[in-house]
Amino acid sequence: MKIAQNTVVKMHYSVLDGDQNSIDNTFDEEPLEFIIGTGFLIKGLEDALIDKQAGDKISVTVEPENGYGIRNDNLTQAVPKSMFEGIDVEVGMQFRATTDEGEQAVIVIGVEDDEVIVDGNHPLAGITLHFDVEIVEVREATQDELAHGHVHSEGGCGHDH
Repeated sequence: MKIAQNTVVKMHYSVLDGDQNSIDNTFDEEPLEFIIGTGFLIKGLEDALIDKQAGDKISVTVEPENGYGIRNDNLTQAVPKSMFEGIDVEVGMQFRATTDEGEQAVIVIGVEDDEVIVDGNHPLAGITLHFDVEIVEVREATQDELAHGHVHSEGGCGHDH
């Protein structure tokens, strides 16, 4: 069976950044399993999987536009340290912030005397990603999986709707 919209894909992958630093790798773990078309994967990788089948091995380079987006410097700002009252703020911490566009994840990229520098970009924004993928299995998604928008393991999905 070929990968298409609403198929369940089970795959192993490794991903490197442009400097060949490993970002993630499932080859020594359980494979990733998801439904094509639910937005689970970045567009560039999902597009490259279409029409592939179990046993296929592919290498894919995904530019930022089809990955986690282009970095937006306007999403980096200094905020008063007083906004983090009672928290020992350190670089790398992640928080949810309320912005004009709604809730947004931010990561602390700097701590100064009375300010905290936060970045609302995805940590992989602006980075070209290099994937090596091995397709393990492809099957049709069940009606329940499609209704819920995610893959169910044996015994269901663990929620009641």
